[in-house]
Order: sequence, then structure tokens, then C-alpha cells
Amino acid sequence: MQQDIAKILFTEEEIAKKVEALGSQITKDYQGKDLVLVGILKGANIFVGDLMRKIRIPITLDFMAVSSYGFSTESSGIVKIIKDLEHSIEGKDVLIVEDLIDTGLTLNYIYENLLSRKPKSLKICTLLDKPDRRKVNIKVDYKGFDVPDEFIIGYGIDYAEKYRNLPYVAILKREVYEK
Repeated sequence: MQQDIAKILFTEEEIAKKVEALGSQITKDYQGKDLVLVGILKGANIFVGDLMRKIRIPITLDFMAVSSYGFSTESSGIVKIIKDLEHSIEGKDVLIVEDLIDTGLTLNYIYENLLSRKPKSLKICTLLDKPDRRKVNIKVDYKGFDVPDEFIIGYGIDYAEKYRNLPYVAILKREVYEK
């Protein structure tokens, strides 16, 4: 796998520090509230697992799995819910936990879908943000790092279902995905 990496953007240690800081801020902001974390599978699985251990208040955890990429490097713009929430979020404070926000099209769909379920509040937390690629305006409430307009892998983020197990965030060499 190392031969496929153009550059490491964030080390395991840098990510751990950022996750700790995000967890502390979320703990402070949601003190005394009924917080539901909604992890977006598959990419956010590692981030949500690490983040929830840094949140020092009671939480409920649920997941959604959506698809707009398939095995492509570009979002199709058509979002398909593969796995929906198992529990109602009506009247609850909900925090969507995402790995990477790119164009924002998929996240915007998820946000609007969850908003229609009448949560008390709905906010967004992402580890990585690519603001240069944004096609829709999305308010990100908790953000780890901005990343360049490159193909990002690692720490749960994949290319064709590979590289999720890397403990850091890296840029994938162009020749790997332009084959």
C-alpha cells in the first residue's frame, strides 16, 4: 500500500489530537442534552468510533449507509440510502459524523432527509473538508482539517474499498485511480 501513497497529510498522532479536541468541544456544547451521533458508513466508521470515546456525556449511536460513488472517483450526484437509522431521532439533538465533505451533495441529501424527521437540532461534524470542491452550501459545525482537492485515503476513507485501514490520512497517487 505504501507505494500507492503520494503524501501523508495527517499522521495518526495529529488525528488523535484533533479528535480529542473535537470530542471536548462536543462534550461542552451538548452538556445535558439527548445527543445522537449518526455515523455515515463506511468511511466515518473509524472516526466515529474514536470520536465517541472522547465525548464525555451519554450518547446514542446510530448509522446510515449511503452511496453516491460506487467504485468511481466522482460522486454520481444520485444518493441511495443503503442502511437507514434504526431509531427515531424526533425531538433529539443529532450530530451527523462524516469522514470527508467533498462536493457536499451527498451530505446535503442526508441533512435534508434527517431534518425532515424533526430532530430538536441537527449539526454536522467532519474530520476532513474539501471546501474548494463544494457545490452546495453546507454549514459545518465541527471540523478537523481542510484538505486539498486530491484523492484522499486512510483512516476509514477508501478508494474502491481499499486503504481504509491506514492509520493516517494520505493522498493517493494519481496513477492508481486513473488506470
